[in-house]
Amino acid sequence: MNASIGGSRRPSAPRTSRLTVRLAVLASTVALGAVGLAVAATPSSAATCNGYVGLTFDDGPTSSTSALLSVLRANGVRATMFNVGQNVRGNQSAARAQVDAGMWVANHSWNHAHMTSMSQSQMQSDLSQTNSAIQSATGVRPQLFRPPYGETNSTLQSVASSLGLRQVIWDVDSQDWNGASVSQIVSNASRLQAGQVILMHDGIQNTRDAIPQIMANLSSRNLCPGMISPSTGRAVAPDGTPPPTTPPPTGTPTTPPPTGGCTATATTPNVWGDRYNTSVTVAGASNWTVVVAVTAPQRISTTWNGSPSWDSTGYVMTMRSNGSGNTFGFTTMMNGNSSARAQIRSCTTG
Repeated sequence: MNASIGGSRRPSAPRTSRLTVRLAVLASTVALGAVGLAVAATPSSAATCNGYVGLTFDDGPTSSTSALLSVLRANGVRATMFNVGQNVRGNQSAARAQVDAGMWVANHSWNHAHMTSMSQSQMQSDLSQTNSAIQSATGVRPQLFRPPYGETNSTLQSVASSLGLRQVIWDVDSQDWNGASVSQIVSNASRLQAGQVILMHDGIQNTRDAIPQIMANLSSRNLCPGMISPSTGRAVAPDGTPPPTTPPPTGTPTTPPPTGGCTATATTPNVWGDRYNTSVTVAGASNWTVVVAVTAPQRISTTWNGSPSWDSTGYVMTMRSNGSGNTFGFTTMMNGNSSARAQIRSCTTG
């Protein structure tokens, strides 16, 4: 029997976003490629993740893929891109840019057809052709497959498995394909729980606009974007490890240097939509120097109970005691990166 997820079929994405290919992203690919896989290091520290969710984007690459990747990178997000083979063939540079930006690429059929109406040999040809297009463009062989419209049956699942593909549907539908507003997309995404996967789409402005708020909500619940396991189809840590089984500590203690004598512990007591406060407590010395770093494009805007100075980049702050005690704080403007938090680099005496 055919299975239609969610009780109703998801309409096909607009024909222009699936079949029309554009080369406009070629110039931006160079910039994206220069970033490489830096995204892997910029999301919230693994110590703040009580679980992981799978953010997925269907129907790419499109003429808007470059814009989507820019938003994802700005918010420290790695996501899974379920690409249409025909789009990949016509826009290989955008597919490569996805991988260069740290995203995972996956199979979403050749041309978004109703695959359950195909014969087994047609299914085999469709998925094989898509795998080949993605691997040729990116150097990565897909391990995941999402059937168009969420329509599947035992034959399609068997064919996918024979090609080394794990079928992945979704737990939460953002409804972005259905004209959902930014606030509606954010509200739908707020239902995500650890291990779950959300359906979103490449090429939709409201979806791009919702990403910072989605990340703020996930961060408030100690959930982080992760990869989808080819073994289970569930979201796990980006390196494939399962989520922690116990809550992480609320602070971020440093390791005192050999000549150290002090330890600094950071907490984040307040988080708003555009900024967050960090409180740092120093133990072991009354005359101390603490080095703190924020992730670009975040910027520290306000400090208290210490004497700050910055390096030439503006992202690394050195805070020295000024007689106001052993606790200092600062406000960081997110500037579009809502997932990263300030990190303690060192604590020294004097």
